[in-house]
Amino acid sequence: MAEHSSLITKTKCYHCGDAVEQTPYVLNDHQFCCLGCQTVYQILNENDLQSYYRYNSHPGKSQQAQKEDLSYLEEPNIVAKLVDYQDEEIAVITFYVPAIHCSSCIWLLENLFKLNPYVKSSKVDFMKRQASITFSKDGLSLKELVQLLHNIGYDPKITLQDVIKEGKKKNQNGLISKITVAGFCFGNSMMISFPEYFGMAEFEREYSAFFGYMNLAFGLPVLLYSASDYFRSAWYSLKQRRLNLDVPLALGIFVLFFRSALEILTQSGAGFIDTLCSLVFFILIGKWVQERTYYHISFERDYRSYFPVAVTVLKEENEKPTPIADLKVGNRILVRNNEIIPADAMLLKGEALVDFSFVTGESKPMKKILGEVVYAGGRQTGGAIELEVVKAVSQSYLTKLWNNESLKSYERKFETFVGVISKYFTVALVSIALLAAVFWILGNAHDRAWAAFTAVLIIACPCALALSSPFTLSAALSIFDRNKMYIKNTSAIEQMAAIDTVVFDKTGTISSPSASTMCFAGNLCKLERDLLYSVCRNSNHPLSREIIKWLGPCNILPINEYEEFVGKGQSASYLDYRIMVGSALFTNVKYSEVEGSVVYVVVNEAVKGVFTLEQSWREGLNEVIGVLKKSYELHLISGDNERRAEALRLIFPTNATLLFNQTPNDKLLKIDSWQKEGKNVCMLGDGLNDAGALRKADLGIAVSDDINNFSPGCDAILDGVSFEKLPDFFAFSKDAVKVIKMSFVISLLYNVIGISFAVQGTMSPLFAAILMPISTVTIISFTSLMTRWYGKKRSLI
Repeated sequence: MAEHSSLITKTKCYHCGDAVEQTPYVLNDHQFCCLGCQTVYQILNENDLQSYYRYNSHPGKSQQAQKEDLSYLEEPNIVAKLVDYQDEEIAVITFYVPAIHCSSCIWLLENLFKLNPYVKSSKVDFMKRQASITFSKDGLSLKELVQLLHNIGYDPKITLQDVIKEGKKKNQNGLISKITVAGFCFGNSMMISFPEYFGMAEFEREYSAFFGYMNLAFGLPVLLYSASDYFRSAWYSLKQRRLNLDVPLALGIFVLFFRSALEILTQSGAGFIDTLCSLVFFILIGKWVQERTYYHISFERDYRSYFPVAVTVLKEENEKPTPIADLKVGNRILVRNNEIIPADAMLLKGEALVDFSFVTGESKPMKKILGEVVYAGGRQTGGAIELEVVKAVSQSYLTKLWNNESLKSYERKFETFVGVISKYFTVALVSIALLAAVFWILGNAHDRAWAAFTAVLIIACPCALALSSPFTLSAALSIFDRNKMYIKNTSAIEQMAAIDTVVFDKTGTISSPSASTMCFAGNLCKLERDLLYSVCRNSNHPLSREIIKWLGPCNILPINEYEEFVGKGQSASYLDYRIMVGSALFTNVKYSEVEGSVVYVVVNEAVKGVFTLEQSWREGLNEVIGVLKKSYELHLISGDNERRAEALRLIFPTNATLLFNQTPNDKLLKIDSWQKEGKNVCMLGDGLNDAGALRKADLGIAVSDDINNFSPGCDAILDGVSFEKLPDFFAFSKDAVKVIKMSFVISLLYNVIGISFAVQGTMSPLFAAILMPISTVTIISFTSLMTRWYGKKRSLI
């Protein structure tokens, strides 16, 4: 049992680090500021989660706040609007958790399942302070989940806008208020300091003390309000026994205020309050520019950029490919086998067997009944189904699902480099500032010691170094988007720049669906045509789409037992008919003289005919291969036979490997063998039918032509109309990396030159305060302008 200690000591709470002001609570020789913190410790201790305190000292949040009424979370209508996904067994929800601030927070929140077995999984996005939690509805309600988070000190901020996310604009009112206060105080402080600058007459000298006190009064709100975020960040950092990038800045601000207050109160000088106000004002302006730029890039990415995936919309029995951005509530859509459901929609027709592993991580397909809502992100695993959209498409939500690290992880070289630099930058900076101050103090130049110490802390700016990579790659993403090359994230651009081997699929990748001709040899009666149409309508394979176009309008029959075997064919039943559509091997055709891309039609074991696709290559294929072969090793892997091999050998370089009759597994194994040779492989193929190979490759690009062939395992989606730009895309990814390296050099030069002047003690703190945000804005401008320049050079703008 815990007991109250009789001694009042100025110690820190073991859980949250706050001072223990009253009689502390004691448990296992640890002291706590309140019963709430002690309870959290007790919960963690009982569940063998003491490692939470091993990562950082006092990582928790104070529990002295009053509990909130959560009864509204029992209303089914509200729950339905808050969750990302739910079925009879589980639910998935994304919370914004402001208290996330360190590695201990991540560790604890991702181990929630140890606190409550009904929590299936939890994933933390540290940068966004979001936690995505999957939980069992049988044993844990949403209200109880929120209460669990409250009990361990991580209260989620729950608003419909925060969870829905679409159309949400970041609130910058707090930052703007801080800028306003700092600007007001800066202007008034400068005005009051004019007599000091220009030499005071006898009259002004009589009021010098009054002017000093007024200056001090203007400095207080800047210190306590406008600069509060930097002090708070530095305090969290020190509590965790590490130094972040805000520590030297907070120290510089404090030293400026302390020195100014000392001079004003002792009447030994005028202080530097105007410099302090200007410093905070300019760095806040720089922060505002940075956040506005981030917001603009994020908004463009989530809501305006082109996501080259189309879904089939049904209008008066006609099927029309429609970009998902144009999908509206009330549209009736057709989703085929293996296609992703792009928006929350109600099932109207067909047998829905939906795989939600993309959303929940659970790979077991779930059967849905007519009239039931099917959530976005699910993948249909049976025949085609018809649905009615009930919620607008959230492109940002689909992108978030796509960026799930369980699908594919990347080596983030620049992030790692910046992380190492940032880790030692603060320690080195504070050390240089102290050494400079000691040097001038030993030389009896106390004024220069103060100036050197504060100038070093203020002028050095690691922010520019940290901003180089994200701003450059984010700007590059928007340029790719404009050219209908939708890349998964910034890390995929780094991966693209490192590619040295490019592998192409044939059908639907280098061949043009719009220019290909389908020929048929055989005889089909009206019923067989309808049956063939009804089967091929369920598949998104390029050959199935060509057969549908060849057949034209047909009656749709209620087939059953539909199955599709990737790379082989498909089968189904209707009344007493059994139909198989696919390769000779799949349909058990004993002998075949037909070459090329062929599809056999077998009804009740009788061959009814064979389709042959006369393929035409995409426009500009020769030019694309001609440019790429100068810098990359090129190969082709196809599931078709060798009928067009000679024509392809004239297009591809002599050292290229051309492989035919390859199954999806053969493609995957071949890519793996190249990777084991140390090659960085890019695979271009059909998003669904080459899903395994695309995921295995270092960079997987799905080529799309007004279809829903989105595969979660790919890294980019290329609209077929932009195929000619492929060499420019690869070159531009390398250009983006060049810009990052150039901005690194500029940032390092700025810091080296700036610090070398600052240590001399001759640089005005005001001058340093102006230079620091200018360096940040310069890097942002440089990366944006250079990225655009390279984009124009590659004819992408």
